Amino acid sequence: MDRPNSPYIWAMHARYRFNAEKALIAVHHMAATSSDLDLHTALKAIYFSDKSHLNAFQQPIFGATYKAMKYGPVPLEVYEMIKGESLWLSELQITAMPWKLEGFRIKLSSNEPVTLDLLADSERELFEAGFQKSRQLTFSDRTAQTHGPDWQAANLGEMRYEDMVEPGPDRAAIIDFIKENARHTRL
Repeated sequence: MDRPNSPYIWAMHARYRFNAEKALIAVHHMAATSSDLDLHTALKAIYFSDKSHLNAFQQPIFGATYKAMKYGPVPLEVYEMIKGESLWLSELQITAMPWKLEGFRIKLSSNEPVTLDLLADSERELFEAGFQKSRQLTFSDRTAQTHGPDWQAANLGEMRYEDMVEPGPDRAAIIDFIKENARHTRL
């Protein structure tokens, strides 16, 4: 897919406001329910969830900025949160994340209860499905399943939500809708 050379036109792609609270509870939930959660599984679960909700309801759950990396899409803000970067601690008004990243493993470090109540029913359902899918795949299979047209179009750069829309008769209308509404959408 060719991209316009003009920076103004390039900037017109759909951007959502990242929802840090939803991402916090999603990662916390994954760490609490999986004793052996690895970084790749968690990051791809977020991607699968956002993409499936985008296709079903014309908006993602988390609204992360995705970078096409060698082993698949990486939701940058979620990755920063998992690493415990202080920007997100401040944004969320907390002193520590309820997990620790040890190598490539996410280990629960808090006994705080976690619920997915902040997620709407459709978000909860598709997040759980994305997490299950990611957990059941091997590293190689997760990587292969995330190297689709949206990842390829990014050419190891920032991925576009427009490219995540699946082919279908309403694809153009959905893309127009998300381009027009993404920046105003509260996730």
